[in-house]
Amino acid sequence: MLDLFDKIEDASKKIKNSFAITPKVGIILGTGLGGLADEIEVEAIIEYGDIPHFPTSTATSHKGRLVCGHLAGVPVLAMEGRFHQYEGYSLKQITLPVRVFKALGAELMVVSNACGGLNPYFSGGDIMVIEDQINLLGDNPLVGINDDRLGPRFPDMCAPYDPGWIDRAIEIGRQENIMTHKGVFVAVTGPNLETRAEYRFLRLIGADVVGMSTVPETIVAVHCGLKVVGLSVITDMCLPDALKPANVDEIIATANGAAPKLKTLVRRIVAEAGSLRIA
Repeated sequence: MLDLFDKIEDASKKIKNSFAITPKVGIILGTGLGGLADEIEVEAIIEYGDIPHFPTSTATSHKGRLVCGHLAGVPVLAMEGRFHQYEGYSLKQITLPVRVFKALGAELMVVSNACGGLNPYFSGGDIMVIEDQINLLGDNPLVGINDDRLGPRFPDMCAPYDPGWIDRAIEIGRQENIMTHKGVFVAVTGPNLETRAEYRFLRLIGADVVGMSTVPETIVAVHCGLKVVGLSVITDMCLPDALKPANVDEIIATANGAAPKLKTLVRRIVAEAGSLRIA
């Protein structure tokens, strides 16, 4: 059986055969946000099923392909669709693409998601820059024997999202007249949405938004030395005393409606990353 390092090598080799340029930024696009890939000057599109050891995306609105090219003149790899624990994948499978980003030379990961708003000062369609996270998935992608070639046994998580990039993303929002918040993202397994009592609990422990992704990818990005910028699109409000049944079509429509703002933020972040040496 191949170990994780060998799987990363296999996947990286396949991608290099189609896109030999070293990417500066790896981008993960969440529910309803795949349209951002349209901004990329495409040089190659690789279906996940054609990349060794990549899972297949089964989530609604996730196309399941890797888009390789340039965004704002900067070489990027963009996942048009991601993987989730509720699809039955292990967290090691889910986070394999993050390690492939690193192996191919990326220095920054931009991760986006659609989420539910817990903070009553937020509104549907707003964008939150992730400042911190809470892992309630009941698992961790780093569990098991550590491969020192991939990262340290005990990675520090005092700032999983790079503080400099958090400030820069907020400033870009101001410059572009885009309302952005800063807050804490909590990841739960899903696929069901939460009860009123669970929403109260999540708010009580400090979460501003809730979703079913992002946290494992960020843990692995920190482990392997990638800087991280996290952007959450708030697609519905999850206020326990004013809760109504969720409508998945409406959630996806809200994510799509926020896509122009997200595109602007990501394009500006990528452009600035291209002009910097990311330490």
